[in-house]
Amino acid sequence: MHIVQIVPSIGPGSGVAGVAAQLEEQFLALGHTTEALTEDRLTPHGPPPQSRLLHAVWRLNAAFAFSIVGGRRARRLLAQEPHAVSICHNGALAGDVYVNHGVIAETMRNRGHGLWRMMRNPLHLFTHLRDRHRYHGRTHRAVVALTEEEAAVLRRVYGRVRPPVHVIGHGVDLDAHHPPTPAERAAARERLGLDDEHRVALFIGHELDRKGLGLLIDALTEAPTVMLLVVGGYRSAVDRMTARAKRRGVADRVLFVGPHVDLAPWFAAADMFSLPSAYESYGLVFTEALASGLPVIATRVGAAASLIVDGRNGYLVAPDPHQIADRLETLAATHVDEWRDACRASVSHLTWRATAERYVELLTELALTERGRA
Repeated sequence: MHIVQIVPSIGPGSGVAGVAAQLEEQFLALGHTTEALTEDRLTPHGPPPQSRLLHAVWRLNAAFAFSIVGGRRARRLLAQEPHAVSICHNGALAGDVYVNHGVIAETMRNRGHGLWRMMRNPLHLFTHLRDRHRYHGRTHRAVVALTEEEAAVLRRVYGRVRPPVHVIGHGVDLDAHHPPTPAERAAARERLGLDDEHRVALFIGHELDRKGLGLLIDALTEAPTVMLLVVGGYRSAVDRMTARAKRRGVADRVLFVGPHVDLAPWFAAADMFSLPSAYESYGLVFTEALASGLPVIATRVGAAASLIVDGRNGYLVAPDPHQIADRLETLAATHVDEWRDACRASVSHLTWRATAERYVELLTELALTERGRA
């Protein structure tokens, strides 16, 4: 079977690009051929401008181009490969299967003042209207939601979803993400100037506001034994969170290290992972943290809602700094080695091979029926 993935970009990492790369690797291992239709191929454009205003215009234009123009070009290319089956990740209005990596209206609603947040950002409005067309129309023959809860979100936000919805969660790379050896942990902590007495909570994400970093910073005021290590974040958001940490009097316990593709050293240095996010369609980083042997403190979102068992591999919390602080201190009073086995075991069944096999099963079923692409 020839499997085409339509995706803005494909490559290492925890985002959509990384998911597509993992699937591609597994499809090849299962004996299929693959192809990627990316922005560079469908709608090539130059680097974003430095100006904040011009950058916003550039992003809107790029999203529109990949969705509409890229979708049209993808459909034309797919028509030339009648035996191919296709998976679309984000953006383009094309492909047999669409993988829902998030619902923008749900993201805004869960952050509060959802309508205002939608109205003030043209990109959010465009995304919502585009996906409303996607789910009500005949562009795709099937939709993949990453959790049962997310399938329910699709129906709540968009009403009747015309294509059948299948639930296929992500896998986790159990080789890349594993509990560190004592030497790996010692080296990772030494680079940060940490000793055995430090208790480190790790946060990973770019959208710092939505993913709850502000709540974690506020929680530190009641969790005096915990340090916070922040990986990721856009410059303007990091500046805001740095100022917040200074106002709360905890700036000396918050370390911003910027974006990194290789997350293993940061997992190795930490004692716990926390992401009290307002919304996650899945939250691949939850499973990566658990695979790395770290207990997780998370709100009831995405994969965390079904994977986290209180007191066994972490804690589910409300978006409340007091409750988060209590759980941070609870974990800080233990040693990470006490949690390793249970955390790792809780995601050991989530392999990318199993995930790819479920996609192949769905694609095979579609290949046996008339395609009827829009």
